[in-house]
Amino acid sequence: MKAIRVSRTGGSEVLEYVEVPVPAPSSDQALVKIGAIGVNFIDVYFRKGLYPSKLPFTPGMEAAGIVETTGSEVSGFKAGDRVAYAGCLDSYAEYAAVPASKLVKVPEGIDARQAASVMLQGMTAHYLSRSVFPLEPSDTVIVHAAAGGVGLLLVQMLKERGCRVIGTVSTEEKAGLAMQAGADHVINYAESDFEAEVKKIAEKGVRAVYDSVGLTTFEKSMDCLAPRGCMVLFGQSSGPVPTIDSQVLGAKGSLFLTRPSLMDYTATREELLGRADAVFEGLLSGRLKLRIGETFKLSE
Repeated sequence: MKAIRVSRTGGSEVLEYVEVPVPAPSSDQALVKIGAIGVNFIDVYFRKGLYPSKLPFTPGMEAAGIVETTGSEVSGFKAGDRVAYAGCLDSYAEYAAVPASKLVKVPEGIDARQAASVMLQGMTAHYLSRSVFPLEPSDTVIVHAAAGGVGLLLVQMLKERGCRVIGTVSTEEKAGLAMQAGADHVINYAESDFEAEVKKIAEKGVRAVYDSVGLTTFEKSMDCLAPRGCMVLFGQSSGPVPTIDSQVLGAKGSLFLTRPSLMDYTATREELLGRADAVFEGLLSGRLKLRIGETFKLSE
């Protein structure tokens, strides 16, 4: 089968399109013929070595496809089932051996491209908006990178909860996407000081900041929070944030700081299925609008 392999960490030039053996599923795995693969920023973290992995490896953390065979201990899945998964390396390939505990069935009405686009990003937006921090319908929050994959879904889910959403973006085109997703205010932080703009909108500060950007937004985001607000750092596309003295959290108003991951918010089978079902239901009902930016062949 064909797959993308990384034999050394670095830039995009380390991605190699090669022939490798089809993996043999272990007793608790299913062999999935992949129909669509999700491309996410976490793939860049692994490629660069920011998130370590044994070399060589196949990148990619989510996909959708059809079950070919199952291991002897697998129950609940059979050949021909339409499935999707997130949280396992090796998806940039034609086949993957996936732990059955990570698989979810894809309902009718959702195709492989859609399923592969919402497993990681959709469930991330779900736990961020539902589980990380208790929000009230009247709360004002900030979503950085509001036109990104997670950002667009998160804006919609926060609006569904009744929150007032301030989105930040880097271009006017992205500002339009964030507004279409339902953001109440959009700030282009390439042209304006987002901290100053936020304080015009929310003089007493915001209840939570959802930040996947990291280094370039972190410190100003902390200063946008109201007392007892929460800084939710779930990515670092601009680089890792500086080490923080915990006393700073007290001095700025008894703030909360969390660095969550999807793995910990889908720790049980029940939680995984609940989040996946909620995202799929949102798509099927039309309440959740999905934007697929681009589609590539595996070789590309």
